[in-house]
Amino acid sequence: MVKIISDSTCDLSKELIEKYDIEIVPLHILLGEEEYEDGKSITPDEIYKWSDEHKTTPKTSAAGITQVIDAYKPYLEEGRDIVSFSISSEMSTTNNVMRMAAQELDAEERVYVIDSANLSTGIGLLVIEAAIMAQEGKNGAEIVARMEELKPLVRASFVVDTLTYLYRGGRCSGLAAMAGSMLKLHPKIVVENGKMKPEEKFRGKIAKVIMDYVKSMEPDLKTAKKDRVFITHSGCDEAVIDEVKSYLEGMNHFDEVLVTRAGCVISSHCGPGTLGVLFIKE
Repeated sequence: MVKIISDSTCDLSKELIEKYDIEIVPLHILLGEEEYEDGKSITPDEIYKWSDEHKTTPKTSAAGITQVIDAYKPYLEEGRDIVSFSISSEMSTTNNVMRMAAQELDAEERVYVIDSANLSTGIGLLVIEAAIMAQEGKNGAEIVARMEELKPLVRASFVVDTLTYLYRGGRCSGLAAMAGSMLKLHPKIVVENGKMKPEEKFRGKIAKVIMDYVKSMEPDLKTAKKDRVFITHSGCDEAVIDEVKSYLEGMNHFDEVLVTRAGCVISSHCGPGTLGVLFIKE
């Protein structure tokens, strides 16, 4: 059976990773001189604390080639092919590292590396689809062909509570961050062609903003693949998450409404209070 591997930015829960037999390769977080592994040796809340104390955003870096080789090797030795997913190559060199690891192992014909052109559960949606195909006995080439069909249909977006983290990370100007804070503006960020870009802005308190954002997507949600939809957040009020989940369940469209918490890499760039609804268009 083909083994499905993803970097840690897919933001899948432990339960989903176990259910679909997915191997995760962690990216790295740098807090000053200290280096940590996403999802293994540090939590998003610890990152927020450090970031606020130091008034800066942690640096993040790609998975190391040794890590990727160590992840691939056991499955190749078992005679299995691998389909390996990375965060958008526009955002990280992880995709390149995965390709180099396959070369190093002389396994380029057995390791299929997919540039998700996405982030967070925008990757996770593809990873689960691939894992289901692997469980059905599909081969690597068949899985890759289907993923390339699905990639442009993934809809990944989110609204942020604070622009501080995007500003600290160089993804938002100081003036925009200050104006946004004063006017209580919360931009919707969408992923398009592997890059993040701001779209419409919502105004008001974050609980209201999140529901306005979700309701604004209802026409698209009604034409989404029915299998699953993700609510992925970076540390939001439980009542807000429950309201979003109830709303999506009330549409009677999705077989599963899944809630996941964003990992350290995604959280370090968007900050606390961010929430996204992610799905695949039919």
